[in-house]
Amino acid sequence: MLFDTHAHLTDEAFDEDRDELIQTIKNIGVSFVLNAATCLKTSYKSLELAEKHDFIYASVGVHPHDCSGAQDGDLEKIAKLASHKKAVAIGEIGLDYHYDFSPRELQKVWFNKQMELARDLHLPVIIHDREAHEDTLEIVKKYKLEKGVFHCYSGSLEMAKELIKLGFYLSFTGAITFKNARRSPEIIKWIPEDRIMIETDSPYMTPEPYRGKRNHPGMVRFVAEKIAEIRGSTFSEIAALTTKNGREFFHI
Repeated sequence: MLFDTHAHLTDEAFDEDRDELIQTIKNIGVSFVLNAATCLKTSYKSLELAEKHDFIYASVGVHPHDCSGAQDGDLEKIAKLASHKKAVAIGEIGLDYHYDFSPRELQKVWFNKQMELARDLHLPVIIHDREAHEDTLEIVKKYKLEKGVFHCYSGSLEMAKELIKLGFYLSFTGAITFKNARRSPEIIKWIPEDRIMIETDSPYMTPEPYRGKRNHPGMVRFVAEKIAEIRGSTFSEIAALTTKNGREFFHI
């Protein structure tokens, strides 16, 4: 049993074989998938996919890349979508200073709006933080949310310790299998067992030995295997642990 807590199955990379792939990943032991939205359009698509497949759940929200295209009325629409029975989180939201596809100040505005929404709706948040650690941490500290996860965690051990104290979870992708993954082993060894989750972020972040090819939720197995190796555990133990954490986090 595995739980891919962050995938983008509505991405165009899956347009040609989405239904076939979804059946395949279910047959190979992926029991749950959280399909993460990046804008209003993908929020609708994510919920449509979740309605179609019982083991897929959805988040709704606006990614920092998509803030420039967001409209004033989108937040109200996202709030309505969040009431759907298969909508289990607000996300992914946050800051991205690597690409700067949206102005940084606008990213902060939308990040704050959606943090407030999650707080008001009592929903967990899925946070995207790329090369924006200081500003992201400053914003999350302002809100006393019930639950949140830093997906594809890329911060330091010191930041990880601070986030755990604030009640956050950390989620890891296939990036931990890369040869240049220096920070993640130390953090994975340290993190409390009830605060760790796994994901693919597919179709991106494909793990070794398939790096360079399209990623998909079935490859979350390689993330679990690497974590088991780092923590001196077994694959079965990590699969069960991270599935338990994911289900508790998303109230599934």
